[in-house]
Amino acid sequence: MSTSHTAETIVSSSNYIAVRKDTSDYNVVIFGEAGAGKSSLVNLIAGTDTAQTSRDARGCTTETNAYDILIRNETLKVKLFDTAGLDEGSGGAVPDKKARQVLKKLLRTLMKQGGIHLIMYCVRGERVTWALSRNYTLIRSQVKKKVPIVLVVTGLENYEPDMEKWWRDNERSISNLGMTFAGHACVTTATIQENAGSELMERRNQSYHVVCNLIKQTITRTKHKNIIVFGETGTGKSSLVNLMAGQDIAVTSPDAQRCTTHWQDYTIEFDGESYNVFDTAGLEEPQLGLAQYLETVLDAYKLVQSLERQGGIDLVLFCMRAGRVTATLQSNYRLFHEFLCEKKVPIVIVVTHLEDEDSGMDDWWKRNERAFLEEKIHFPGHACITTADGGGSYPRLYKESRDTIHDVIKKFTANGLKKSWIGGNNLFVSLMRKLKELLVGNLRPRKDIVPRLTKNCGMSREVAEQLADMIKRDAVEVATST
Repeated sequence: MSTSHTAETIVSSSNYIAVRKDTSDYNVVIFGEAGAGKSSLVNLIAGTDTAQTSRDARGCTTETNAYDILIRNETLKVKLFDTAGLDEGSGGAVPDKKARQVLKKLLRTLMKQGGIHLIMYCVRGERVTWALSRNYTLIRSQVKKKVPIVLVVTGLENYEPDMEKWWRDNERSISNLGMTFAGHACVTTATIQENAGSELMERRNQSYHVVCNLIKQTITRTKHKNIIVFGETGTGKSSLVNLMAGQDIAVTSPDAQRCTTHWQDYTIEFDGESYNVFDTAGLEEPQLGLAQYLETVLDAYKLVQSLERQGGIDLVLFCMRAGRVTATLQSNYRLFHEFLCEKKVPIVIVVTHLEDEDSGMDDWWKRNERAFLEEKIHFPGHACITTADGGGSYPRLYKESRDTIHDVIKKFTANGLKKSWIGGNNLFVSLMRKLKELLVGNLRPRKDIVPRLTKNCGMSREVAEQLADMIKRDAVEVATST
């Protein structure tokens, strides 16, 4: 478990913080209360005792220390910034006020000199308290939504039946305090003594792998551009993913049955760029399966929330089968464009099943663009393609289709051109929050909520009533658990 690393000290004073030139690829800041185990976390990741630790009540880190570490002796190099502990009294190693000032200066300096790629919030595995939220708010106010924050819970060597249970026990409380994390790790950083039992050794080894995976996965996600693929069942969304990838990585189905029931993510690379592509469940006509439709809407909402915490959305591909502009198509467009993404993410329409188009696949759009405009559906770009197997009857069209979709993706995610959305108080999120407030507080009857859904979301009354009931049940569960 030994890992290559070097250490340095960040020179600090009340006036400035000077950071030596970073030789690592990624900057990772570790912060948290004094005694949370930040320095021990550094040692866990490094695989050796390189950071000073202490069992005393006072924090042992009095200045910011930086460590160059090669994760698992692989190619991912990170610089870990171990910061002074927060929430110590005036007699502590570093008083809380000064620790906060130094931390904020470090964050501002790193943001100017090359950026922060990950922030690790280190907390002890005790009950979730207001102080935990206070420190989270401090960090979030400094970096906004630009940097992913992950939670690392330490001191769980005796948590039963497993360390991950801490997250299951406390996830709702964390959410209720307004904290969102791009990932989490429940670990032990306890030092292994000669007489340590096999269970502790196993848990520490597990902790090492969990933390290393968390760092790699979170940083890797921030390198990629995020693309969502959505549309009705049978339009060829999963086949589109395979077309983009140049190989079969997504499960497809030749019949009308949906093969994607929950969003799936895939990493796709071409022309030197890397993309996270999220294949979503098919959005059906509500009357064909109301319960399934509602579950799909909520699943899409959770996906958008997740991407909001990971850097935003770069592009949405609206997949449709060549045909008419239906009411379901209009509703699905409004759901993603107007409410989930607040009109800030480019939505490109991808028209599939055009292998039999006699005069050329793109001619379909020339004939039908006006029909979309008449319904006030606007797309900044389009791709007319076939997703039929390239080894079948249409090898030339299949290759042409791959080139077309690649060109569209590169154009609308190009640096300087994209309008990457980093979530916020968009209409749909605001609506959901308001509905929960009304339902939890029981301020108004449900009949006042349903018109807002029908008017703002373009839903039928039946769908709106069902969704309101679903939100009400969720709101009641939240209220009774707090």
